[in-house]
Amino acid sequence: MLLDKTAFFSDAQDLRSTGAGANTLDLGAAGNAVPGRLVLIAHADTAFTGATQIVCALQTSDKADFSSGVVTLASATVSGSQLADTEKNLFALGVPAGLKRYLRMYYTVTGTVSAGQISCFVADVAELR
Repeated sequence: MLLDKTAFFSDAQDLRSTGAGANTLDLGAAGNAVPGRLVLIAHADTAFTGATQIVCALQTSDKADFSSGVVTLASATVSGSQLADTEKNLFALGVPAGLKRYLRMYYTVTGTVSAGQISCFVADVAELR
């Protein structure tokens, strides 16, 4: 699978507290983003220490700064036991319809995390075949 670095919300991002991924995706710039053909993939790059769970939510907005009109399209809850393993895909979710111009990941962290990195990105389903 070929990965486009501009389609990464998080690229080995240290994740110790609740917050947004480091990057947003501008679908106006992407031009060819088609709901139903995109899949959201999250990967634990290093094992998490101290996390009891992380909720990973795909959010969309018409504003680049996500200051208003934020809609959560899909989410996945990852348990502490899943996060304790390293080099592991955590989930893959189809990206649903309802996309606005901008997409981001928002992570809600439970526990006192002292270590852990996550990568999260979108890929075209056709690339996964």
